Amino acid sequence: MAGYAEAARLLDGSTLRAVSLALRGGVDDYDPGAPDPGLVEPVESPFGSVGGATERLSRLESRLRKRGDRRAVFLTIYVRMSREVHDGIGRGRFADPEWMREYLITFANYYRRAFLAFERGDLEAVPDPWRLAFGTAVRGDGLVVQDAFLGVNAHINYDLALADDDVGIDPNRARKYADHREINDVLAGLVDAQQRALARIYAPGIADIDALCDRFDEAATLYSMTEGREQAWRIAVVLTDV
Repeated sequence: MAGYAEAARLLDGSTLRAVSLALRGGVDDYDPGAPDPGLVEPVESPFGSVGGATERLSRLESRLRKRGDRRAVFLTIYVRMSREVHDGIGRGRFADPEWMREYLITFANYYRRAFLAFERGDLEAVPDPWRLAFGTAVRGDGLVVQDAFLGVNAHINYDLALADDDVGIDPNRARKYADHREINDVLAGLVDAQQRALARIYAPGIADIDALCDRFDEAATLYSMTEGREQAWRIAVVLTDV
C-alpha cells in the first residue's frame, strides 16, 4: 500500500482537482444509452499485436467520425502516434523492440477497456479521467482542443504508469527508460501534423490559433505530453521498487 500512496503523491494536484471539479459538473449524470454494436466490435476482444491494435483503433476512429461522435478526436491523435511508433520498431529505432511491442499493446488495452466499458454503460468500470473525457466528447459541448487534451490526459497521466508497471520496467531498466524517452522524439515530430489533422477534420479555427501563437502552442503541447510521460515513469518506478 505504501507504494500506491507514494504514487498518488506524485500525481499533479492541480490536474486531479480539475478532474474532480469537471466530474461534479455533470459527467456522472450522463446516460450512454444502448451500446452501438459497430463501436463495440473493434474493441470487444483484447489487442494481441501492435499492428492489430492500430488497425482496429483506426476502424473505430472512422466509425466515430461518421457518427459525428467527438470521441474520434483523441483517436485521431492516438492512432497516428501508435502507427509511427510501430513503424519505428520496424526500422530498429528502439533498443528493446520486444518490450516496446508489449508496452504499446498493454497501453492500448487500457484505452480499449475504458472505451468498451463506457460504450456498454458500465460507468463504474470506467476510470474517472476517461469518464470525463468520454462524457465531454459525446455531449459535444466542449472545444475540439479540450476533447484532445482530456483524452491525452487520461491516457498519459492515468493509463501509462499502470501500463509501465504491468509490462515491467526491469531488467535492463536503463535501456527500457531510454526507449520510453525515445517516444518523446516521436511525439515531437508529430505535433505539427496532429494539429493540421485536427484542423482539417474537426475545427478549421485551430489553424488560425496555430498561426497566431507561432511555435508557442506546439512547445506547450509537447511539454505537457513529455512531462506527463516522465511522471508516469516515476510512478512506475515507485510501484516497482516498493
